[in-house]
Amino acid sequence: MLIGELAAATGLARDTIRFYEKRGLVSGERRANGYRDFPPESVPWLQYVRTAQALGFSLAEIARLGEDLREAPDCAERLSALFEDKIRIIDARMDELSALRADLVARVDTGCPLRAAT
Repeated sequence: MLIGELAAATGLARDTIRFYEKRGLVSGERRANGYRDFPPESVPWLQYVRTAQALGFSLAEIARLGEDLREAPDCAERLSALFEDKIRIIDARMDELSALRADLVARVDTGCPLRAAT
């Protein structure tokens, strides 16, 4: 399918698909006329990529895990493990942000808020 057809089928912009192609997330063969020809399985894969992004996975993570995910996109065990890892990362980041917030609150209305807290 041509890039316009793939864009229509996925709801993605052509530029987005080209960007994903540069990142190695999707690939199409070049026809003799230079047009990209994407396989039909690109549609569910790109929808999967968008869902993974909405769940907080970066394109780099999706690209790195892509082969595993393409082979078993509905493998609950594999996906659950990925989600648990992502939850741990989010929890750690939330702890960091909470500590940062507490530090900022402690510095409000001090004489010089950029000096080290005592």
